Amino acid sequence: MRTRDAQRVAVVTGGTSGIGLATARYLLARGHRVAIFGQRSASVESAVQILSSDFGSERLFARITDLAAPAEITTFFEDLRSCWRTPEILICNAGVSPKGPNGPTPFQTLTLNEWNDVLAVNLTGAMLCCQAVVPGMVAEKFGRIVFVGSLAGRAVPRIAGSAYVVSKAALSGLARSLVPLLTPQGITVNVVAPGRIATEMSGASSNETNRAAIARIPAGRLGEPEEVAAAIGFLTSEKAAFISGAIIDVNGGEYAPV
Repeated sequence: MRTRDAQRVAVVTGGTSGIGLATARYLLARGHRVAIFGQRSASVESAVQILSSDFGSERLFARITDLAAPAEITTFFEDLRSCWRTPEILICNAGVSPKGPNGPTPFQTLTLNEWNDVLAVNLTGAMLCCQAVVPGMVAEKFGRIVFVGSLAGRAVPRIAGSAYVVSKAALSGLARSLVPLLTPQGITVNVVAPGRIATEMSGASSNETNRAAIARIPAGRLGEPEEVAAAIGFLTSEKAAFISGAIIDVNGGEYAPV
């Protein structure tokens, strides 16, 4: 018999690839119903095929949604509530990190459009998702919100551009602002901050950037999306009820604030 913990409705933004897809898989394996969205139809269709092949389609809800479009976020959550109910778990994972052939845009030439585009997805989109789910969580006296930050928002960045760094650092501030408001209501708010992880965004582990990263990481390798998903998954569980306002670093020891 499944426990209450295994019957939650979870939303994973950017759940079509990398850490988001691994997190969706982790939560489905725990027995949750999982809703994902992404911007590209091909990515959404691919994720649905991958997840459905292992878990079936009854506990999976997927839509094409642009986090930079507030109306689309509203529609996603309205459709989700109509299909299932208000979610009890929110994983704000979606993020963009623009790079050109020579890496991120230098600060001196960073345009206002790029700055606004990155913050619209990485930060404002997360805020709007929280606003969409918090009333239902408060009504249920239970909720789990996890922001996927980054090592780039915790330490001196070596790879990421300024807009990305600021957006990820700001997620920690958003979490801190929510902790005193929501934790008394049975809703925990935490951040998981991955280091260099082997995803499509990071590219091949053999490329020059990743070889340099591996040389800095005490674990001697890139992290796996499933390792980040496990940390996120624990924070969504009943057993993590006394953890709120934490930042969990998953970076192989590259940054160790002890």
